[in-house]
Amino acid sequence: MSTIDLTSMGLRAKQAARSLARATTEQKNLALLGIADGLSRCQDDLLKANAEDVAIAVAHNVAPYFVDRLTLTPIRLHQIAADTRDVASLPDPVGEQFDHNVLPNGLRLHKRRVPLGVLGVIYEARPNVTIDIATLAVKSGNAVILRGGSETINSNRALVGVIHEALRATGLPEPSVQLIDSPDRALINELLRLHDYVDLIIPRGGAALHKLCRENSNIPVITGGMGINHYYVDATVDQAKAVEVIYNAKVQRPTVCNALGTLLLQREVVAEFLPKVIERLTQAGVKFKCDERSYVIAQQSNIPQAKVEHIQDGEYDIEWLSLILSVKVVDSIVEAMAHIEAHGTGHSDGILSQDPVHIARFLNEVDSAAVYANASTRFTDGGQFGLGAEVAVSTQRVHARGPMGLRELTTYKWVAEGDGHVRS
Repeated sequence: MSTIDLTSMGLRAKQAARSLARATTEQKNLALLGIADGLSRCQDDLLKANAEDVAIAVAHNVAPYFVDRLTLTPIRLHQIAADTRDVASLPDPVGEQFDHNVLPNGLRLHKRRVPLGVLGVIYEARPNVTIDIATLAVKSGNAVILRGGSETINSNRALVGVIHEALRATGLPEPSVQLIDSPDRALINELLRLHDYVDLIIPRGGAALHKLCRENSNIPVITGGMGINHYYVDATVDQAKAVEVIYNAKVQRPTVCNALGTLLLQREVVAEFLPKVIERLTQAGVKFKCDERSYVIAQQSNIPQAKVEHIQDGEYDIEWLSLILSVKVVDSIVEAMAHIEAHGTGHSDGILSQDPVHIARFLNEVDSAAVYANASTRFTDGGQFGLGAEVAVSTQRVHARGPMGLRELTTYKWVAEGDGHVRS
């Protein structure tokens, strides 16, 4: 039984959020720069704590993609620190005024950005998320309660220690960032019902976590971070460029939510194009799950070391998170878009084509958080989109969609200014 008092934690977070909402941009930026410096200064301690988590995960024979997500390295810590400094350099959205208007009666109106309040973020396996969320929350004036996976407890304790040191040094309340450092899963359900203190729940993980939060929370939930992503390739494609885009989207980092999952090939191009894809991706160890038509072409290509097998029922609905690529032959762009609607997760989907009509139709009709024409889905990322970092990639329509950066962690209030105005 856990000894953590979430009600007290929520109260402290609510009080901290009020202080953060009043903090100056300079004060918040100094805290972020302190976090970045602390990541470098405490690198040895952070890597030691992370190594403990990795060793436990390996001993439990978890999947390779899971170990990859869990692992911190000097290079990754350096990049996390760089991302934190990038967030510090971004404009502060809090207090921004927009949609100014003067009514016929002279009443002056505008909208003003304000923090959401207290965030509850539940995530798995990726300790870098701890820093991403904390920095974005602090910069946008929000307090946050973090519940990382049990497999990251040592890493997250060390990382939150760095965060708290930076907050103290800049006069910001330490409870601005709090960690539920217990593996007790009952605390997740308790957090989901902490509606008196928490304003938004953000789960980052698989379908089971999303389902748990949607079905049990009495706090608004933004889901995302699960990607079964597609490319549709038509007969007009620039094949040389397309092969490299597919390679990047599948191979550059296969364990993340914006990696490619399924390749949809128009039937006119499959015989010429698929062998080129297989030859290029086989060099990286990719295994191909093919429907019957693409399987026949793949077998005829006779590419040494190629790993090709028939796709099984339900496998188009799997987020592979590994070097596996699903392949399907389609007769038209209409069939391709229907497949994406049936099997996609609304994350990132693209078209590889030189046909402006096909491109325009795909970009207009495919209803995903990010849609691409002739570019890698790996760009769906807060840093790549110029947001500095992200709390999550939202795949829903309410409030925020796609990478959630600083502005997506704010709401607004109406401000009305008059001169003794009364309503007649």
